[in-house]
Amino acid sequence: MKKKTSILFAGMMALSTLQANADEGMWTLYNLPDAVYNQMKEYGFNLPYDGLYSGDNAIMKSVINFSGYCSGVVVSPDGLVFTNHHCGFEAIRSHSTVEHDYMLNGFYAKSFEEELPNEDTFVSFMVEQKDITEELRKKGLYDLPIDKQSAFIDSVENVMSKDIKAQDSTLRLEIKPYYEGNKFYATTYRDFNDVRLVFTVPKSMGKYGGETDNWMWPRQTCDYSVFRIYADPKTNGPAAYSKDNVPYHPKHWSKVSLDGYKEGDFAMTVGYPGSTSRYLSSYGIKERRDAQNAPRAQVRGVKQDIMQRHMRADEAVRIKYDSKFAQSSNYWKNSIGMNKCIDSIGIIRQKQEFEQRIKAYQDSTGYLKGKLDFDKMKELYAKRIGTYYVYTNWAETFRNTSEFNTRAARILNGMEVKGPKDKPAKQYVVFDDNSKEWDEALDKDVMAALMKNYREHVDAKHLPAFYATVDKDFGGDYAKYVDYLYDKSILMKSGKKIFFNKKGYKNDPGVQYAMDIKDIFDQLKEQITAVSKDIEQQERYLCDAKIRMEMDLPHYSDANFTMRLSYGQVKNLNVGGKPAGYYTTAESIVEKMKTGDKFVDYYAEPIMHELMGAKDFGKYADKTTGKMQLCFLTNNDITGGNSGSPMFDGNGNLLGLAFDGNWDSLSSDIHFDRVLARCIGVDIRYMLYLMDKWGHADRLLKELGVK
Repeated sequence: MKKKTSILFAGMMALSTLQANADEGMWTLYNLPDAVYNQMKEYGFNLPYDGLYSGDNAIMKSVINFSGYCSGVVVSPDGLVFTNHHCGFEAIRSHSTVEHDYMLNGFYAKSFEEELPNEDTFVSFMVEQKDITEELRKKGLYDLPIDKQSAFIDSVENVMSKDIKAQDSTLRLEIKPYYEGNKFYATTYRDFNDVRLVFTVPKSMGKYGGETDNWMWPRQTCDYSVFRIYADPKTNGPAAYSKDNVPYHPKHWSKVSLDGYKEGDFAMTVGYPGSTSRYLSSYGIKERRDAQNAPRAQVRGVKQDIMQRHMRADEAVRIKYDSKFAQSSNYWKNSIGMNKCIDSIGIIRQKQEFEQRIKAYQDSTGYLKGKLDFDKMKELYAKRIGTYYVYTNWAETFRNTSEFNTRAARILNGMEVKGPKDKPAKQYVVFDDNSKEWDEALDKDVMAALMKNYREHVDAKHLPAFYATVDKDFGGDYAKYVDYLYDKSILMKSGKKIFFNKKGYKNDPGVQYAMDIKDIFDQLKEQITAVSKDIEQQERYLCDAKIRMEMDLPHYSDANFTMRLSYGQVKNLNVGGKPAGYYTTAESIVEKMKTGDKFVDYYAEPIMHELMGAKDFGKYADKTTGKMQLCFLTNNDITGGNSGSPMFDGNGNLLGLAFDGNWDSLSSDIHFDRVLARCIGVDIRYMLYLMDKWGHADRLLKELGVK
């Protein structure tokens, strides 16, 4: 899982006590409500309040944002980082070749010198967070139209960023909206850009079960990888990559625990959940289902079938596309599962009933009278949903779905212009040779198939002009047209300067293709933008009214990829009406491995059969069950971005890493079901066992304090 009841449904679900509402959600740490902390203590949390955010050894100080899309945790005095295998996927893939396939075979750096640098990998530590809503209000933020507020926030952020950098050049500051823009928090970060790959298990284990088991329970995936933060040797602070950098020495790190867990034990996840929409209206949920999830799943299904065929036929192609396929398929399955949950749980109907309660509250109190208007909201969404459906089809077809489409977008949108600024006629762009990153045959097949698919799913008025060219000059053969583009367009001539003012530039077939697809994008954007600002304002009012109506309850804001805490308990799950357990064992993966000759997702190397079939797992076996426990369940909240989030016990020790949710949690982005939703974690003992017995990584185990 790479992605993303709230109290949103508190009244609707007849949750009348504070306890029933405090033990769910994604809470900011700096202002955690006392009611939430007290509930955590009742569940078994033993640290003081300042052990979360402000204390010298606060848990917050060891949790990291990993590369802007995942979470992770620092686990040693020398800056060792644990995150998920799928979070490190691209870094691992980028070092892999057919001769040295670290993705397939795993990797272990036996010394600091062997640890591998990664150009685009970074980690961020949160330093401070504060509510600046009143400050912005006094500056006039809420006096502005809603479509002007974003630019105003940017200007304030720029000023505050300059001030914070003047105090410490290693810091940066972000301002983000909370509670649908009813509040704004400023968060200060410190980024480290020299992050090196240290250890990873083979893909067979790090992605065990593949797409077959993704979002499912039971699981046996050993989804982790290990990196190290490097720092300036003089300051122990951030520094660009240099061979002279040294391992970072944090003031606080999380300690691994071999003590395990039992059902009902306290469990806490801290990380960077990406995006939820739990305050979203019933109209917004319908739009999500019909205009985003449904077309996304359909188009990606077409693309992924073609990718799989090429990847299975050629190992070099597989290495190039492993990460791309994983990213695409994750939200393909997420979209399918979310729509299933929306319908099976009846989320739209439930939300409509809750909105009636808000309307009754509004009628009785006059709160936001003349502002929050459900009839207007319905009308606005009705104007947008059809266009949004077309837009999703457009984006899934033409945006970065092939190398040609990527270059077409870049030529029109912000590619770096080179040449003398005072002589526009000599300014140009140039594409570097990146042929090692993509495969022409796969890209062509995908591009042609998606062109055909797009035409089959949208009205003719939304077809780019090049479709007429396909019909007239190529007899409707998309493959021939794509061959023509790749062969004739200057966009595919790597290293060749493309001068904008050169005669005939716009006659290039690739440039013309780019302009055609942008014409459709511009039309769709104009239609969507015409109503979106009013929809945003209505959704903001709806959130405001809900919180006012339930003012006696604590409320958390939707996730926005800032640090959040989720807590609960280790919890069993019923699947098909039968208990499915709260952990899996080595025996269960051995049984699946036996089918690996038939199901590629269950394949594992002979050494893994041997290791997981061991008679004695020593110190890594659970002290109570005597079993080697692999993955476990909690009722913690989880969404995209939480991948790699540390999972702590009541004493703040590391139990494992969150890596997925279950099938019934796929609606959690819009509705958290405390009965059905689960967070799936990989057990730290499973991780350490493979580090020990497969990797023989003695130096790392010693660094982690594992004897």
